[in-house]
Amino acid sequence: MKIPIYTISFLFTQSNAFLSSRPFLSSSAFSHSMRKKFKFPFQQQQQNQLFLQTGPSGEPASSPTEDLELTRQIILAHVEDQQQQSDSDSDSDSDSDSDSDSKNENTSNDATKRSSGNIRTYQTHPAPSNDLMIRAALGRSPIERTPIWLFRQAGRHLPEYHSYKNRQNRNFLDMLSHPTDVAECTLQPLRRYPVDAAILFSDILVIAEALNVEVTMPGGVGIQVPDPLSVPEDVETRLPSSDEITEEFVQDKLGTVLESVKLIREKMTEEGIDVPLIGFSAAPWTLLFYMVGGSSRRNKEIGMTWLKNNTEASKRLLEVLTKVIIEYMSAQVEAGAHMLQLFEAMGMMIGEEEFMEFALPCLEKIGKELKTRFPDVPLMVFSRGACFANEKLSQLDYDVVTIDGSVDRATARDTVGDRVGLQGNYDPKELILANGKSIESVRHTAKELLEELGPQRLIANLGEGLGGKESPMLVRAFVDAIHEESEAMIQSAAAASN
Repeated sequence: MKIPIYTISFLFTQSNAFLSSRPFLSSSAFSHSMRKKFKFPFQQQQQNQLFLQTGPSGEPASSPTEDLELTRQIILAHVEDQQQQSDSDSDSDSDSDSDSDSKNENTSNDATKRSSGNIRTYQTHPAPSNDLMIRAALGRSPIERTPIWLFRQAGRHLPEYHSYKNRQNRNFLDMLSHPTDVAECTLQPLRRYPVDAAILFSDILVIAEALNVEVTMPGGVGIQVPDPLSVPEDVETRLPSSDEITEEFVQDKLGTVLESVKLIREKMTEEGIDVPLIGFSAAPWTLLFYMVGGSSRRNKEIGMTWLKNNTEASKRLLEVLTKVIIEYMSAQVEAGAHMLQLFEAMGMMIGEEEFMEFALPCLEKIGKELKTRFPDVPLMVFSRGACFANEKLSQLDYDVVTIDGSVDRATARDTVGDRVGLQGNYDPKELILANGKSIESVRHTAKELLEELGPQRLIANLGEGLGGKESPMLVRAFVDAIHEESEAMIQSAAAASN
């Protein structure tokens, strides 16, 4: 990053006044601290117990004031040299092709990344005309009504989904390999419901497949990993190393997903649907849990067993997963996603102490890196079954923390403070006709959600995904109730304050 000459000059101009008002800090001490900060190869001589700067003539400064001036001159000269070198590097880069094979992890706030002398700039797409959910997530201004979307809003609960899948004669996993199928299934709920966002129709285990771990769906038993990692050595022998996880790796192994994102955006434009598209990924612990053979139905303890018995291998695996998630989610943004959702879907399968030691550092690194690359792209995180971590998550770089059905709404806001927005936590059982639910009961419980969490800095959603038994009629009633009741509440509050 270039530091303007006038900035350095201004700082040193002001330093004399600063030092004169603080007799406990000598100018040579200030000079020494600046030398340490900038790490310049200065020569020093000890004089009267003070380390005074040596000038161009080879003689040391005769006083603290002269020492400060010599230090200022050297820093200015160094900055000029650095700027000239940077300009030279830029001119050289413009005459050659960029090579992004070897990127390091140092990023800057202008969404650029240095790599082997090159600068990587990350691209985002313009916000849609209905940017309600983006505004709610970022919390930069009050909203006119609460936005809503639903976990698993595409898929199993929709009649049109089952009809389409039967016509295509493909199962769920098969359809993910066909961008036209992905785009169609993504858009189906948007044609039926006035939700405020689309979410990529995909699966959390596509990353496992990209890492050479087979995922199958034999039918009737859910998704399975038939040949999981079984010994620590599998991490080294069966998976790519962290160094192999590059942008090119993601494009090669997950390119179909990225093509699907692009096609979804094209289809949304064709159909006049102008809402944000959410990209997503599973979080590292969740992926580790599945990749070592865990599931929600069996082998529930195997993930924790791996952490305990294969600690170093687990850390290496989490490192690989963290890196591929960062690159995968970045690629989704550049392909057209406006928002990102990270799912720690198997939070209930890890103890609190282990979560803090193994899972949370990964979530922290992912949030920090993505927010550095894409400062204006909302980041949402959901630690399902591990909402004990919500306070910690709210202190990271995420904009929205999701609460599951176990969270007491009365304390949810106090837990995260004003650091983040909230998302959740309506019970999908309220949307099942067989449970005796109705349009009236849905409106009542939707209003309760808004009253307990407040309509601002909230994204209405579920505490867990739609399971397939929900009534589309009641889902529509829920979406409408959130919009109508929240708008009335916000207008009422505004009128009362006037």
